[in-house]
Amino acid sequence: MTIKLITAFVLAFLFASAFGKYYIPWLRRQKAGQEIKSQVEWHKLKSGTPTMGGVMFILAVTLVCLTVGFDGMLHGRFEHIFVLLFALVFGAIGFLDDWEKLKKKENMGLSSRSKFLLQLAAALVFVLIMRQIGFVRPHLYVPFSQKTVYMPEWLYLVFAAFVIVGTVNAVNITDGVDGLATGTSLPVFLFYVVIAFAWGERFQELGLFASGLLGGLLGFLIYNFNPAKCFMGDTGSLFLGGAVAALAFAYDMPLILITLGFVFIIETLSDIIQVSYFKLTHGKRVFKMAPFHHHLEMGGWTGKKWSEKELFVLFTGISLLMAIISFIGVYQRY
Repeated sequence: MTIKLITAFVLAFLFASAFGKYYIPWLRRQKAGQEIKSQVEWHKLKSGTPTMGGVMFILAVTLVCLTVGFDGMLHGRFEHIFVLLFALVFGAIGFLDDWEKLKKKENMGLSSRSKFLLQLAAALVFVLIMRQIGFVRPHLYVPFSQKTVYMPEWLYLVFAAFVIVGTVNAVNITDGVDGLATGTSLPVFLFYVVIAFAWGERFQELGLFASGLLGGLLGFLIYNFNPAKCFMGDTGSLFLGGAVAALAFAYDMPLILITLGFVFIIETLSDIIQVSYFKLTHGKRVFKMAPFHHHLEMGGWTGKKWSEKELFVLFTGISLLMAIISFIGVYQRY
């Protein structure tokens, strides 16, 4: 199992880093640059930077699932394929959004309503399929307490759809600074790899997927770290969000997202608070700009204007700390 996890990581890293050398120049030739309209002046200078870079780690993890994970499929183990397909559906929604932006030469793609309905439909289908084949059950394992709460089938379905759509959009919101969504996601997938190793062979295929995505993200980070040569786009961020949520359900512990996805939750809450407060007070703001990373970037509260590299280190560090805490909360389950 250890060899397979390492192989998945190395193969995905090598593929993503090598593929990027050819893919990014190709994107430039296709004029696949993202238009940026932002209150943050220095972000406007990034207009024209190639987008849809998430294809690098998407192809990398797909390669891992079909090669390193092929032996598992021969033995009837398809967990990694189900998670991959689910994440790919969200990646496809993100691709449609990116494509609309490129066509219109604007920073707005699909309407919020269209994206929400597509995501909700994908989430419901995924949960129903996973339930049908026995991958998930209508109960909630509570981390740290080692207890399980049973739920009515319909309530679990509603809960699962809400969590999946919320997670996908939370990761998408975090993708606002060079390397931020990438760096914040790395500890999350590292957690999934380590927990698969700790829990044993039964979770090998899920560990392979997480390890492949971990390697793919590191390969992509070479081009996404500040100053970014390429953005992941909604193609990448929605795929990542789908993968984060799908793995939580495939491991049968969606509540772990409360700690594991702490950074994503803070980012989303800051956006909700800002919009709600703005409407209630007819124009007043809690943050200089939402989501929270932009607030820090613009010198909110302390006056210190955080650079993109500092934000990367801060958010990645917090995500790593929360991944360690999450591991402590669940590693004794099996």
